[in-house]
Amino acid sequence: MDNRDAVSAFLRSRRDRITPEQAGLASYGQRRVPGLRRGEVATLAGVSVEYYTRLERGDLKGVSDSVLDALARALRLDDTERMYLYDLARAAGPAPGARARQREVRPAVRPSVTRIVEGIPELPAYVMNNRLDVLAANPLGRALYSDMYADPACGANVARFAFLNPVARRFYTDWERMARFAVGALRVEAGRDSSDPELSNLIGELCTRSDAFRVLWGSHDVQAFRQTIKRLTHPLVGGLELDQEPMRLPDESGLSVVVYSAPPGTTTEDGLRLLASWSATIGQQDSESASPRHLGDRGGEAFLDGPSTG
Repeated sequence: MDNRDAVSAFLRSRRDRITPEQAGLASYGQRRVPGLRRGEVATLAGVSVEYYTRLERGDLKGVSDSVLDALARALRLDDTERMYLYDLARAAGPAPGARARQREVRPAVRPSVTRIVEGIPELPAYVMNNRLDVLAANPLGRALYSDMYADPACGANVARFAFLNPVARRFYTDWERMARFAVGALRVEAGRDSSDPELSNLIGELCTRSDAFRVLWGSHDVQAFRQTIKRLTHPLVGGLELDQEPMRLPDESGLSVVVYSAPPGTTTEDGLRLLASWSATIGQQDSESASPRHLGDRGGEAFLDGPSTG
């Protein structure tokens, strides 16, 4: 993933989506571009056409914060897009050695964080990194994502599961929304560090194996991991509408603790209680050996394959 290519494609895609009328500019005659011209963006940002052309060719090295802010205003970037633009500029900066050293240490889940996740027995909880790998989960979290854990090929990666396992289109009630989030979140991470080999391999694999991912990746849209409502269809308890609360750890690991909950008195709360009761009854040993979709075949005593939570 070349940083200059990513910068160029992102700026062009943001420019193409804004009409002169939206930018408060007069439009005369037939236009050959769907959105703003380079000269119009340069005018709005208060820079020369030559300078903006250099930026749109992918050269953000040494660009000042004031110019980045002006570009963000001219292109009407939201907070996530503005952050992504800044990440692209930092990645183009003169400190590749420091970034490389940081990547040498693979973020690990601290035992104290694992204890916190395991100590929330009545709510699904897990730890996720910026590549959307689930690194640790409590029993209810593994039970909720039993379809993902039942597929060892996805490696407990939410993006692989969403795009490469057909079951995911049933599991995620709002699959298209989930797909856009996954792609946008990976795009944000690629902006932070385009030379991360594991991220590059993941994106390359998904682009090769999934037409849907490849199309969405080409849109250059970005998404932040934030509070939202998650609608799922679980193979055992059916439809669930969960409040998702991600809590980023206050360090440089890039890890987040994600907890799902349901408002009191809802059918989703009942569904979580049923899932928790079932998970607790069959025990940890059984929970690592089977999937809930096999309950009818094995007398209700089977559970799901799940990774270590540490």
